[in-house]
Amino acid sequence: MENLRQIKKLLDSRVSLYNRAEFIERDPVSIPHLFSLRQDIEIAGLFAAVFAWGNRTTIVSKSRELMRRMDDAPYEFVRNHSENDLRRLADFVHRTFQSTDLLWFVHFLHHHFASTPDNETPSLESAFSMAMRKRDRDTEKALAGFHRYFFSLPDAPGRTRKHIPDPERGSSCKRLNMFLRWMVRKDDKGVDFGIWDTIRPSQLVCPLDVHVARVARRLGLLKRESSDWRAAIELTESLRRLDPKDPVKYDFALFGMGIEEHY
Repeated sequence: MENLRQIKKLLDSRVSLYNRAEFIERDPVSIPHLFSLRQDIEIAGLFAAVFAWGNRTTIVSKSRELMRRMDDAPYEFVRNHSENDLRRLADFVHRTFQSTDLLWFVHFLHHHFASTPDNETPSLESAFSMAMRKRDRDTEKALAGFHRYFFSLPDAPGRTRKHIPDPERGSSCKRLNMFLRWMVRKDDKGVDFGIWDTIRPSQLVCPLDVHVARVARRLGLLKRESSDWRAAIELTESLRRLDPKDPVKYDFALFGMGIEEHY
C-alpha cells in the first residue's frame, strides 16, 4: 500500500507537469485543436489518432496535409464533397495508410453524418456509443461495435481493417483509446476536449503505446508481457486504484515520463 501511495504521488506530479496546453503543438492532439466546430474536431481527431504511429513530427505533418486537402473544413468536405474533390485525395499516403483507405474513411463518415436523424446533433459520438451500455466497466463493446459499424457498408476494402482495430481480436486499440480520451475526458487544462457525454471518463481504457507500457512495467502497474487488449485492461485496472473516476489521466504521466524523461 505504501508503494502504491508513492506511485500515485509520482504520477500525480507528472500529470500536473504534462497535462498542459504547452505540449499540444508537438502532439497529434494539435490537429483537432485547429478547429472549433464539434464535427471538425471529431473528424480531425479521428484521422490524427489513426495516423498516430511512428514519428510524432511526421504524424502532425501528414495530418495537417490532409486537413489542407479538405480545405481545412473536414466536416463540410465529408458531407458535400464532389468527385473532383475526391481526386485531391487520390495520392495521399501515410505509411501503410493509402488512398483506398482514405476514400473509405470519407465514404463512411459521409454515410454516418448523413444518416443522423433530424432531431439529433450530427456527431461521431453515436458511432462509438451505440454498442456501449452505462453499466459497462470499459469501452470494449464501444470499440468492437465501432469496428463492426465501420465495415458494415457494402464493398468495404479488406486492407482498411488494419487501420480500425478490434479489441475482440486482441488489439490494444491504442490509437482509438487515445481518440476516446480526447473526446471524453473533461478538465480545465486545455488538452482533452471533453465534448462527449455517453461514455464516462471512468470507462476509458489507457492507450498502450511502447513508452506507456515500458514505464508501467517499471512501476509494477503492468505485468503482462504482450501489449494487447488484456494488457491495456490490466494497466487501466491498476490506474483505477489511483483514481477510479479518471484513471486515464495517468496516460499523460506515463507517456511523458517515457518520451520526455526516458524513464
